[in-house]
Amino acid sequence: MASEHAHDISPQSLPAFGWAAGLHAAYVAVEAGFGFATGSLALLADAAHNLTDVAGLMIAWGAAILAMRQPTRRHTYGLGQATMMAALVNAIALLIGVGAIGWEAIHRFHEVVDVPAGTLLWVALIGIAVNAGTAILFVRTQHRDLNARAAFLHLASDAAVSVGVVLAAGAILLTGWMIIDPIVALLIGAVVAWSSFGLFKSALHMSLSGVPDKIDIANVEEWLRARPGVTAVHDLHVWPLSTTSTALTAHLIMPGGHPGDAALDHLAHELGERFAIAHATFQIEIGDGPECHLAPAGVV
Repeated sequence: MASEHAHDISPQSLPAFGWAAGLHAAYVAVEAGFGFATGSLALLADAAHNLTDVAGLMIAWGAAILAMRQPTRRHTYGLGQATMMAALVNAIALLIGVGAIGWEAIHRFHEVVDVPAGTLLWVALIGIAVNAGTAILFVRTQHRDLNARAAFLHLASDAAVSVGVVLAAGAILLTGWMIIDPIVALLIGAVVAWSSFGLFKSALHMSLSGVPDKIDIANVEEWLRARPGVTAVHDLHVWPLSTTSTALTAHLIMPGGHPGDAALDHLAHELGERFAIAHATFQIEIGDGPECHLAPAGVV
């Protein structure tokens, strides 16, 4: 047997969650205040969305901290799966918020409210700066961490939504058509729903121990079977330990016998380099006895 451990969550990435949450909390207070004062549904819709982002960032921050804790006898793989749970909770919260925004926007078509477009414009401009600025904090880590990618996508989409609110405010100033406000709210909901549903599918897949999207298990199996001394591979499993760490177990048929600890350590290292699999465990079988009861396809 051989295994290799890696913890990809860096302490340097944690302050990004704190800064993003703090800045967004302040912006939500400003945006909601102006939304209630002016009666702008677009501002209130965006404030509600940003409030879920604040909660989401706090959850993601806490999950990232938990993921860095050492394994225990009760949690032998550590608490890395908290990051997947955080991403799933964030996606569900966003989808619920979108439903509430859409419901209220539909009612506004029957009861149009006058909103001061100038105020709407300036608050939205602040939103662009806050959202774009905090999204930049996650640019480097979002490619290898679903938890960070969730934060980046939320913030980047928020910046795009704020641009939409600016355009809506400009249109209201030019035309005086207040119905643009609920229309923009529906468009905001559609944008958020689209990004949130993709996040929901990815987070749910990982929470069910699905093979990470970045890994083609057929390629992994083919590569293992091509290793020197390996004639067959079975009972191959690949699943996420966290949003940044992936595990693998496999039975390798090696008629020539156990290749030695150094060879298996090298094999585990190569899996990490080629497929980003950080924790690999192998069982070596000679193949001269009864077939392993885990060999048939479909047996777990």
